[in-house]
Amino acid sequence: MMLMMGLSIHAQDFESATNAVKNMGVGWNLGNTLDANNGSKQGLESETYWGQPNTKPELMKMMKDAGFGAIRVPVTWYNHMDSNNKVDEAWMRRVREVVDYVIDQGLYCILNVHHDTGSGDTHWLHASMSVYNSQKDRYESLWRQIAEEFKDYGEKLLFESYNEMLDKYNSWCFATFNTSSRYIASDAADAYDAINNFAQSFVNVVRATGGNNAKRNLIVNTYGACNGYGTWNNHLKDPLKEMKYPEDTATGHIAFQVHAYPSIVNTNSNGQITGDRSMNEIKNEIKNEIDDMVSALKSYLVAKGGPVIIGEWGTSNVDNAETDYDARRELMFQFCTYFVQKCKENDMATFYWMGLSDGMARSFPAFTQPDLAKTILQAYHGSSYNPSLPDASNYGISCTVTFTKQWGELYLYNGSSFTSADYKNIILELENDPAADLLQWKVYSSKYPDGFTSNITSAVSTLTFAASMGTISKITLQCKQSSGTVRVNSVKLTRRSDGKEITSNPSVAWNCTISDINVYSTGINSVIMDPTKTNGYIYDLNGRRLMQRPQKGIYIQNGKKYITK
Repeated sequence: MMLMMGLSIHAQDFESATNAVKNMGVGWNLGNTLDANNGSKQGLESETYWGQPNTKPELMKMMKDAGFGAIRVPVTWYNHMDSNNKVDEAWMRRVREVVDYVIDQGLYCILNVHHDTGSGDTHWLHASMSVYNSQKDRYESLWRQIAEEFKDYGEKLLFESYNEMLDKYNSWCFATFNTSSRYIASDAADAYDAINNFAQSFVNVVRATGGNNAKRNLIVNTYGACNGYGTWNNHLKDPLKEMKYPEDTATGHIAFQVHAYPSIVNTNSNGQITGDRSMNEIKNEIKNEIDDMVSALKSYLVAKGGPVIIGEWGTSNVDNAETDYDARRELMFQFCTYFVQKCKENDMATFYWMGLSDGMARSFPAFTQPDLAKTILQAYHGSSYNPSLPDASNYGISCTVTFTKQWGELYLYNGSSFTSADYKNIILELENDPAADLLQWKVYSSKYPDGFTSNITSAVSTLTFAASMGTISKITLQCKQSSGTVRVNSVKLTRRSDGKEITSNPSVAWNCTISDINVYSTGINSVIMDPTKTNGYIYDLNGRRLMQRPQKGIYIQNGKKYITK
């Protein structure tokens, strides 16, 4: 039931954008979820296209309990709009449902227009005056529908105009950077004009819908959400300099947004830090660049009248097979601590991009990077803050996997890279023997970038890692036929150092779906099962055999405790 916290607040009572940004605390992005898409018209199933489960309200409660104060909900809309620019009603209801999950926890919520911008053929919003003129009606129609849907929501809901809008050259850093000359003055000016026009259209349309939208806090992004970080080019600060504070019928209810994914070190192809600088010199360089970014944001944006939100942040290799979190965690944590503290000192809200809780762990819910979450939360709340952080490593899942196309793949492992010196094998337990010639292992590694494959013929299958595989980044379960369905009971990696089995939770890679998900604890040893009764049968906690898997509650199967929610 939607509590509609803050619903009774009148528009004239809304806090200013400056106070809202201060009060947000530290935030997180519900990434790769409602923003997921595959480039064509889709239904509600698109929420799971990029490996994330359907969002549950328990995830937002976990974030609130941990100490986060705000959630950014990225949403892609074009794939749910018809030829008359009308948003599909079922999609709008689902977006509202997820927003309600956030608002019901008393958290701030930022709702945006996400992968309708960016680089690629499917993005229809570009920083070009010709595109603005041709897409103005469609853009305004979209925001009019969103604004009408949420016009009665209170001050905890903010609207964000667009995500990372790029020029016709798909330039990052600043307009026209992705050209042979690295800068074309006339085209850059055109791109910045377009950004300001899209921002103004957004404000005009939302305000015209009335209700609480008359003074709702609105967010406009710089070109590409660029932040001016660095000094290696004279045009890096242009997106900040050229951004205008839109004309507004409300006073003090607009904020600016930028994103930040800096490189904290330079590395070679082997991931080793280049140069002869000491670690202290590297740390000082990181601090100096953060100081420079914050100073520029204050000089060029805050000075225009609006507070600044860092709507996405992390480090530059956040999407790589090996990230800073994997390779140089201590340095990354020092960067995160200083970044959050510096932004807080200057009243800038920060929203970490997507990690922390990722993949099926969001269903438990639990954190996949609890140590990083703790670092961020303590940077904001203080070093003595002791957050509640359920650890995904303490949970596992069983699930039914349905492959929808030949060569569809399910991630069995999709985490930090490792070698055979770290883990000696991976063990897959299915509920039943698979159909003949249905499944195979597929291991992606430095020696097999296109994947090493091996057939799976039995319910329990073990793949041993050979040194010849090199560094392993991903392991999948691949379907060799046009379709197929199996139930995965568990996936475990065996650590070489002590022989301990580490649970790995499967997630969608492509051309498959996951359903009938059950959660079990990997750390419960208190329930003793008769070894003769571990033949796939299901029991309650008193040892009574059940004829079917319960829809809700706790049960035992094959010696493991499962929780069905």
